[in-house]
Amino acid sequence: MLQYNMSMNENDTICSLATATGGALCIIRISGKDAVSIVCKTCGGISINTPANTILHTDFCDNNGDIIDDVMVSVFRAPHSYTGENSVEISCHGSRYIAGRIIETLIAHGCRQAMPGEYTQRAFLNGKLGLEQAEAVADLIASTNAATHKMALSQLRGSISSELLALREQLLRMTSLLELELDFSDHEDIEFADRSELLSLAVEIDMKIQKLAHSFETGNAIKHGIPVAIIGKTNVGKSTLLNRLIKDERAIVSDVHGTTRDTIEDTMDIKGVQFRFIDTAGIRHTTDKIEKIGIDRTYQAIEKARIVLWVIDEQPTDEEFENILKRTEDKSVIIVRNKIDKNSIPVNIEYIYSKRLLSVEISAKKGTGIENLEKHIFNSANIPIFTENDVIITSARHYEALLKAHIEISHAIKGLKQGISGDLVAENLRMVLYNLSKITGKGIITPDETLHTIFNDFCIGK
Repeated sequence: MLQYNMSMNENDTICSLATATGGALCIIRISGKDAVSIVCKTCGGISINTPANTILHTDFCDNNGDIIDDVMVSVFRAPHSYTGENSVEISCHGSRYIAGRIIETLIAHGCRQAMPGEYTQRAFLNGKLGLEQAEAVADLIASTNAATHKMALSQLRGSISSELLALREQLLRMTSLLELELDFSDHEDIEFADRSELLSLAVEIDMKIQKLAHSFETGNAIKHGIPVAIIGKTNVGKSTLLNRLIKDERAIVSDVHGTTRDTIEDTMDIKGVQFRFIDTAGIRHTTDKIEKIGIDRTYQAIEKARIVLWVIDEQPTDEEFENILKRTEDKSVIIVRNKIDKNSIPVNIEYIYSKRLLSVEISAKKGTGIENLEKHIFNSANIPIFTENDVIITSARHYEALLKAHIEISHAIKGLKQGISGDLVAENLRMVLYNLSKITGKGIITPDETLHTIFNDFCIGK
């Protein structure tokens, strides 16, 4: 089972800022069994019997009875609050001084300063949020575009929990049937679990687990920005293109060959999805040791990229084509024919079509064709259309748990095909559940649950 270690007593009443200071207003949150009684000592009109969901306008006073600020106080009673505990939210003016004085007064009356993430941790411990929902809170706060917002909102709404809960119920039924056979092991001819039915169900569960795991590639890319490497020979306009795409003078632009000697990164949103552009050192033969290091990093950037923009200003040689295509076999490659304001760049169209490459004409300097290039970049990312109700895995921890669950369910499938003992298959299924429970923080099958399923679902002997 998951273990939780807290350096402070989790029964303490805690307080902290819930919003940043410096604006018009800020909110201070108090949570714990003594939340209401502590606020009673500081605010007139609030009593220990103030009903839940009450909002009052009152004065907040320090230990000497001097008014610090006029505030709005919202009272929430357990379990109907974010943390599942008695909670109070104080809305005050946004002055750092005022907020600091209020927190000092609350601490003097018995609160302690909350630790980072402690409110959400208490919400999880009190059953208000699943573990993956608690993690989604941080992702939602950190979301910077429409795509990351949708994924975090989906996770916060419990889409992963719902999916895993359905799998859990199926696994519980399978495990209960197999363990029921063990109770009747003296009767070798008794078989409660139809092996062909269990095999079909196990295969179905494995497909769902693999589908969730496969979504991690897309989810992780969207969460951290889809990497796009801008490559090409020296002085073809890679840095100019980067600056044009991000609408900022991020990279140094010069007619001197080899100006860019290291990778330069920046991001931009295209249709609500974040792309992480990597400007690289120009690819050419050189004896300069520093420039060679930069070119090595260019090749490393290609390996990490999902999309490659190959910028050219003249017809590439067959050797150059083969070199780039060899290094980008598993990438989406867009040939960017730059400097069309100066001349049209001939390209072997038949070769491009045969390799299924995209070719776009632009002038990075003039801005011509950039909108069309952005459209092709977005399409090359192959982002699936998803809503807040779709399940997309974004956490490496979740991905690892799903991979381990896949291994265990694969062992169970193999065992069912080979006709091995039911207790061994049941153990594999328990390990599947154990790994899935790492995502939600709960859900491991207990012996009591197994007995409940056996005697209620299968009604043995009445």
